[in-house]
Formats: sequence, structure tokens, C-alpha cells
Amino acid sequence: MGGPLSGYRIIELAGIGPGPFCGMMLSDMGAEVIRVDRLAAGTPRRSNDILARNRKSIAVDLKQAQGVETVLRLVDGADALFEGFRPGVTERLGLGPDVCLARNPKLVYGRMTGWGQDGPMAQAAGHDINYIGLTGALHAIGRAGEKPVPPLNLVGDFGGGGMLLAFGMVCAMLEAQKSGKGQVVDAAMVDGASTLMAMFYTMAASGVFKTDRGTNLLDGGAHFYDTYETGDGKYICIGSIEPQFYALLVEKAGLDKAQFSEQMNAARWPEYKAELTRVFKTRTRDEWCAIMEGTDVCFSPVLSVTEAPNHPHNVARGTFVTVDGVIQPAPSPRFSRTPGAISHAAPAAGENSRAVLQGGGFSETEIAALVQAGVIPG
Repeated sequence: MGGPLSGYRIIELAGIGPGPFCGMMLSDMGAEVIRVDRLAAGTPRRSNDILARNRKSIAVDLKQAQGVETVLRLVDGADALFEGFRPGVTERLGLGPDVCLARNPKLVYGRMTGWGQDGPMAQAAGHDINYIGLTGALHAIGRAGEKPVPPLNLVGDFGGGGMLLAFGMVCAMLEAQKSGKGQVVDAAMVDGASTLMAMFYTMAASGVFKTDRGTNLLDGGAHFYDTYETGDGKYICIGSIEPQFYALLVEKAGLDKAQFSEQMNAARWPEYKAELTRVFKTRTRDEWCAIMEGTDVCFSPVLSVTEAPNHPHNVARGTFVTVDGVIQPAPSPRFSRTPGAISHAAPAAGENSRAVLQGGGFSETEIAALVQAGVIPG
């Protein structure tokens, strides 16, 4: 049995970063995602791009009217389409939401941008770091007295972008089943990143979140919620927030209970942190794992991307899988009856052009004509 989105057909206008991540999430859950790639010279090669797995790919020259019409015919039979261009680009291509929804009124049209479809910065270039900078997220991440630290591009591009778009599209597809009408989903990374900050805005409104970086409960300010270097130059992390977990940390780290009795006294956090820094350097990471891992200390080693797939817990759960020799995250979340799956690695651009068009109702004569005109690859 296919995944929970089996039976849905979604068109992806190929882009970078958060767009492909959205497509990966949808295709991992069983949706048939058809990626429309650019028609390029030469023979396309498959890549190790994990974000492009599970797709079918058709390469189309969208500079030709026949190319645009080819995509629109695919839209006729699709449940959804998504794109990740600046506002107005798909309109200029002739593939904007008005055109697509006129042909398929039930279509969900997803749009992925950094700043959103409107607003004074809508047409400006930007990247993840800029979008999270505008939401308070970047300002909050970093060590006390030091500059903000970019959290990779997890918060804007992927959590606040691609994942938000996937959620929005599934919501809209569910609604379309009831109403029979499609709509446009405007997923902006500034919106998504701000949504991810909801708890911290709650804390700020309650007066328990300071704007001084690295001085709060969850930003590395607290000695019991931080990373520490071990004796072999590796790292561990602890999150012993609750009193009973904190008491276990004190016990297993061999700390003085009287000295560490004021867990929530922020004035003593630097003192406590200095002592924990000293203590954790007295043993290797593996030695600390033997003492604390699997207990209620809320402890784990800090693993690299080469180490994480081999950790016994990840191995037991199948958190990572290998496809065509590439180690990658398995589909998530997990479903008891209709699990997601990885059927194949990323296709080469245009690899499935003929099959996609055949499945879209194109005749062999029409396909041959498109090849002859240079609209799709031969």
C-alpha cells in the first residue's frame, strides 16, 4: 500500500532549497510529484541530491509556447502545483495561478518565497539568514556577548519554508475535497520562521525571555541546557531542565549537591557552567555515554553527520537509510498503516519525460512533435 498521499498528483516547477524539500516531503508520503526541469543541452546525469528523490522528471523548454502549453495540460489533471520563484515570475511564464486555476478550478497552487507575495521587500533578493534575521530568530541564537550564529539554513529554508509549504498544500488539498475549489498557498519564510518562534514570543510576553543572547533557559545560558567538550575533544549535550532530571545530572556527574542546589538562580549559572566544563573534560565522550546515555539526565552525544547514522538508536529505528549508495534520512513522520517510502533516488533532468506525457494523455504523435520542436528531450 502506498503512503498517505498516494493518489495525489503534484507538479513541481523545479527550484532550489525549500522547494525541493517540500517536494521530498510530499513524494516521501506517496504523492506522485512530477518535477518540471529546465531543458538543457547535453545528456543529463543523475545526482546524489537527496531533496530530489522519489520524483518523476520532465524537461521542458518554457520559453516556447508549446512548452508552456505542455505543462498546462499536465496541470489539467493535477491536484496541486508549487513553485519557488520571485513573485510574478510564473505569471510572466504564462503559468501563474490565475491561468492554472482557470484551467483546473480545484488546483492547489503553492508559492514558496522568502519575503512573501507582497510587502515592501517582496521583490528583493535574500537567503535564509536574511529571513530569520527579520523575525527575531537569528538574534536569539548565539553565545552571550558574541554575535548571532546562523543555525545552518534549517529555520528559514526548511522548517519555516519547505515544511510550511508542504503543510499548507496538504491543508488546501483536504479543503478542496470538501469545497471542490482550489486556492493559492502563500508560504513565506519570514512567516514560517516567525511561527517557529511562537514559544519564545510567549516567553517574551511573560517576561521570562531576555533579548541578551545566550542568557536564557534554552539558548545555552543555563548550565543544565548546553553542550560540553569532553576529554577527547568531542562533545556531549544535556537538557536537564526538570528538577528530577537535574538531580540525576548532579548525581551522575559527581557534583556537590550543596553547591549545585540553586538550579534556577541565573546569577550562579556562570559558576555552575565553569564547574561542569571542568568535570566533563575529565572523561571521554564514550565514557560519559556509558554513565549517562539512556538515563533521565536528558543526555546525548553530539554526533557528526558521519556518526549519526551509525548510532544504535538510529540503526534500530531505521532513522537513516541508504539509497543507491547515499546515506540519507528516512521518510518521516511514520504511519502505522500507510507508511512513506523511498522508491528511487533523484532522476536525471528529463529522465521521465516520455512516460510523464504518456500518463498525462499525450499521444505518441504529440510527443514526437514536441521532441521535433525541441520542447522536450528526445
